[in-house]
Formats: sequence, structure tokens, C-alpha cells
Amino acid sequence: MDWSVSAPGHRSVRFGPSRRTMRYGIIVLAVAAMLCAYIVVVVTRADAAETLLSQGKPTTASSTESAATPAESATDGDAGTRWSSAFSVPQWLQVDLGSQQSITRVALNWEAAYATAFTIQTSNDTTNWTNIYSTTSGAGGNVSLTVSGSGRYVRLNATAKSTQYGVSLWEFQVFGGSPGTPGSCGATNVAQGRTATASSTENAGTPASSAVDGNNGTRWSSAASDPQWLRVDLGSVQSICGVTLNWEAAYATAYQIQTSTDGNNWTTIYSTTTSAGGVQALSVTGSGRYVRMNGTARATQWGYSLWEFQIRVTGTPSTTDDTPNSPSPTPTQGGTSVLLSYNKPAVASTFQNDANCNPCTADKAFDNDPASRWATSPTNGWVDPGWIYVDLGAPAHITQVVLQWDPAYAVSYQIQTSTDATNWTSIYSTTTGKGFKETLNVNGNGRYVRMYGTQRSNGYGYSLWEFKVYGTGGNPVQPPAQPADPVFPATNLVWSDEFNTGTNVDTAKWTIDPGTGQNGEIQYYTNLSNTSIQGGSLVIEARKETQGGRDYTSGRINTSNKFSLEYGRVEARIKVPKGNGLWPAFWMMGTDFLQGRPWPYNGEIDIMEILGKSTTDVYSTLHAPAYNGGGGYGQKLTTVDLSLDYHVYSVEWDSKHMTFRVDNTVILVADKDTVETTRGPWVYDHQFYIILNLAVGGDFPGPIDATTPFPSRMYVDYVRVYK
Repeated sequence: MDWSVSAPGHRSVRFGPSRRTMRYGIIVLAVAAMLCAYIVVVVTRADAAETLLSQGKPTTASSTESAATPAESATDGDAGTRWSSAFSVPQWLQVDLGSQQSITRVALNWEAAYATAFTIQTSNDTTNWTNIYSTTSGAGGNVSLTVSGSGRYVRLNATAKSTQYGVSLWEFQVFGGSPGTPGSCGATNVAQGRTATASSTENAGTPASSAVDGNNGTRWSSAASDPQWLRVDLGSVQSICGVTLNWEAAYATAYQIQTSTDGNNWTTIYSTTTSAGGVQALSVTGSGRYVRMNGTARATQWGYSLWEFQIRVTGTPSTTDDTPNSPSPTPTQGGTSVLLSYNKPAVASTFQNDANCNPCTADKAFDNDPASRWATSPTNGWVDPGWIYVDLGAPAHITQVVLQWDPAYAVSYQIQTSTDATNWTSIYSTTTGKGFKETLNVNGNGRYVRMYGTQRSNGYGYSLWEFKVYGTGGNPVQPPAQPADPVFPATNLVWSDEFNTGTNVDTAKWTIDPGTGQNGEIQYYTNLSNTSIQGGSLVIEARKETQGGRDYTSGRINTSNKFSLEYGRVEARIKVPKGNGLWPAFWMMGTDFLQGRPWPYNGEIDIMEILGKSTTDVYSTLHAPAYNGGGGYGQKLTTVDLSLDYHVYSVEWDSKHMTFRVDNTVILVADKDTVETTRGPWVYDHQFYIILNLAVGGDFPGPIDATTPFPSRMYVDYVRVYK
């Protein structure tokens, strides 16, 4: 596709009319599914002998970082809100249970700013405290602590922190009861790693085993029909007391949990016809060697899909975290562990530099730019081994390595360190590399750090978008700071056009973008001839007339070189036209496109696309080098007929996610961690400009026909940007 800098509004190829869109980030529940579901599972557990005592109880703290992170956010049962303290130690967080209680377990869901040294304390008067747990080697993440004590008040007292910031908890949970006594429901997920089978799979990338691998970034999905089932073999007959289902957006509205001793004769131990999806922690009673989810009615036109299928049994529970293999927190840029590899000299076995990858040199893996990459040479580099290393500038202690792979990833590789770039010591090794984003907690020393690949995933070479090394020492240079995340709902209006004055587009705010379109579009975009201001709205009009070598005309405007933004709420109130082949859109492009970076490396954010042939459907989609065109990361929402009135289309965007809505209904939640671990790099942490246009025809909407009305008009009441 020929993209030109002179036409910054050109769009990529979109989903074809019959092509299924991606469903990974769909609906608000999906954010919880990747980052927060583990703690939600703990919150909603219904173990007979263990009770969550702290949720919703009065909570206080030594300090708070801001009004947006109060103490009560750590005990509200919402793993998307958090408490954070001032940037010093000691700091404490305490909850009032209302009366003296027996304390048996404390669960901590740390944000990246965690405590390395802390105690858990109890008291009856908030003056005299008793330690019931203490550590000086806290590692953050999700932690489940078996304790023994009693008191009305329970306090986390942090005395050393991992970063230059304070300490921060998504959730602080206090349990009472006797989770270790005979007959109680254990905490261990006994399904993890067991043999799983299913009635069907959607494709090779979503096998049954992905629902029992302890990884909430992989999933099983079935064929699109009823019934479908997923079962796990526990290896022996066991007493089943709990089942947790972490549904992807394609969930079951009706299903049964069933057990069997032989895999043939099944007993139902739970049944529902009103499931709402999300994370469901079920208390059940039954026994069997095999446990099955039997889906009998689907919530969507697709099949059934589970991120995780977890099973708990009666007996002695694990004393470790309830949620093994939970995602590691992203290292912060302060404290004792920092990014050491940014813009450091790099060397590789070979590199690619041709029309397909120009240039894909070793330094591109260390530039903190997720849209540039290193790749081995197609001439002599598509062989094993293949390697790349970075010179940290001075001896360093390495604690973490983050690899963001291109599809040409390593199945078998080592992370190695060296003091001289000649003699290497392995500090990590795997033969089961899965590609995408791999976060590796390691322990090693050296000035040089190398990825040494010994088995490729396919017939190509090795390629990394990013290779980040964290630790202490070295000679680090920190990358440019990103802007602070806005706090939503954002209310500070920083840019707008209300379209209330004049007779045509305000060229102080908008760039007119004439010319032909991409994607098989058949219109010619004119210079202000097809735009006007009428009745307080911008009107973009598509007409049947010849101009620029085309038989149809329309309008396209954007804010390139006038206004751009990184993060915030972007919204527009729009009324769309109806008619076969019409294609109204409200979207954004990365401003580096204007400096010559080709699409899709600049990134594209489609807030709204609607097809005139089906104006009850609205699409929101992200496009990047690793997922674009028909494979973009997006979702369709079916709702009311959007051509009958104005509706507000918006995105709330920060460094961790984007939430797309029509009016107050969520279309898509795109979570950065989910995208990176399942699709590819997140390329949206930079400036973008806004685009409005009405296309005619093309690959996505299909052709016009005799019923398509001309002229057809897209009305825009306003465009607003909030920070």
C-alpha cells in the first residue's frame, strides 16, 4: 500500500465484511481478566471455613499519594483501584474489622511500587501492635500469607520500598477461619498443568491446554456451536469443592460443572442458565477424577472461550500464592532497579537491512521504540544459533529481562552475561519460548547481556521489537519521561471545535486533506467543497459528481500540524448516514507519520467506524506493525440504529489501556499488557492527531448500489479533548 506524507489521513485496510474481528480486549471485564482476575477470584471465594473479613471495612493509612489513591481503595474489592503512599518509609495501611477476629491469612496484591520489607500486625486498640508476619525480601506481585493471630485491627507496616516512589496496593485482604483444617476447601489450583481435552477448538492457537496452564494471557476457545465442553483429568478421584471460571468475552450463558470417575458417565454438581461471564468462583460439592465445563448456550455468535479453568479440592491447601504465574509487575524507573539498556551499544550475529526491514540493526532493540526492531539477515542469518547483546557501559547486577518478540521468535534460547563479551554465563534458559512479551526474573552479573537463540520458531530468523535489561549498576541513561496519566473522568477541556461559527471548517484548527482514498475507496476528497457548517454542526457531504478522476466526492479533515495529543479523553458527537457503501469514521494517526514513518508503524486508533449498510454496528480498532488491517485489535458492538440521531463516540486513553465507548456503552477495552502478551507491541505512547471523514465504497463497507442515497451527510456536533 502506497502511503504518502502529503496525505496524512489515509487509512489502512479494514476488516472485510465477512471477517471476524478480534475479541481479546472486549468489555470492561477483560481488563480484570488479565491484570486483576486473580484477586477477584480470592475475593469471591466461597470456602466454607475461610471468610474475607476486610472488604468494605474502614481503612486508614499513614499517608496517600493523592486523592485518587485513598486507603479505602485497597479494601473495596476492586482490583482496578489502589492505595498509594507518600514517597518515603515507613508507611502503613490498616483496616478496622469492627470486632476482634481470628486472622488466618492475608493476601496482598502489590502495584509495581511494592515494599521489600514489611510486617503484618494486629491490635485491639491501634496502639499496641503484635507482629504476625515479617519479611525483608518482599518481591511484590500477588502474595498469599498464611498467618496466625487475632485482633480488631490489621496493619501492613512497610519499612523498605522497592522504588523511588512510595508503596502501593491494589488490594489488601484479611481472612479469618481455618483454611488448613481437614474438610476445608484448599487454595491450590489442582487443574494447573493437568491433561485437558475439549469437544473442539477454534484454531491451533487456542487449545484446551491453554485453559489450565496458569497463564491468563492464553485461552481455550471452541467451535461456534452448542453444546461444547472442556474437561481436565486430575489424575485420581478427588473431592471437588471449588471451581473458578475466567471467561473471555465469548462466555456461556448456560452451562454445567460435571464430574466423572471414568470420563464417560457424568454427574452435574453445578448448573446455571443465567451466567454473565467474567470471573466466576463457584462453591461446589462432588467427587471425580475428571471435571468438565459443559456449555449449552452461548452469549455470542462465536464459540466458548476460557482464559482459565481452575479446580480446588478438599484437603491441605497450598501456603503459596493462590494465583501462580501471575504477571510480574513492570519494573519502575526508580529505586534500586532501573532500565540499564536504553540506547546502549548493541551487537548481533547478523542484521537485516533491505526493503522489508530498513534498517533492522541491533540498536533498534534498545531504543525504547516499540515500532522498530532488530532482525537477523535473510541472507545468512536465518540459521541457528542467532544472538544479540548489549553493552551496559559498566558492570551491573541483572534482575529482570523483558523480551518483546516479533513472530520470528526463539523457542529455545538463553539469557547470558559476560564481563568481556567473549566468555558467557547463562542466567536463564528455556526450550519452550512462546514469543510475544516474555518477562524474565533473573539473577546475574556482567557488563554485557545477550539473548542467545538456539532454536527458531519458524523458517525465518530471530527478531525482537524490544530487549530491555533491568538491574543495578551499569551506566544507565533514562529514556524521555512520558506524560502523567490523566485521571478519568477527565474534566479539563484542552481543545475543542463546537462548529458554531462561520460557514466552513476553521483552518486554524483543521488541515484539509484532499485527494483519493486508500482501501479501494471510490471518492475524491475535495478542498472544502464537500464540507460546511450548518445549524451548529460540521457537515461532510458525499455526492455523485465527477472530480479528480473519480465519480464521487466527499470530505476529509484532520488536525495534523494544528493539534495533537498523548493521552486523554477524545470524543465527538456525530450523526452518521445510512446507505450501502458509505463509511463514516472518527479516528487518529500517530504524528510520526508526518515525519515519514510509514503506516502501521506510527500506530492508528480508530475510535469509531460505521458501515452504512449496517448502522446498528460500530467498530473500534487499533492498528500496529504486528496487528493491522484485517488483523487489527478491535471489536464490533451491535446497538441501536446509529443513523437516527447523534451519538457520542469516545476513547479514554492512558499509558496502560484505552476504553472505547458509544454514549455510555463500552465497545472495547484494550489493555496494554494483554495486547503485548497476546498480539504484539503497544505503539500508542506518543502524539496522535484527529481525523474525520466520510468514505464511499472500499474493501470494508463494500460497494454502493442503486439504493445508496446521494447526497449523503455525516453531521458532527462537536469534537472535544479532555485531560
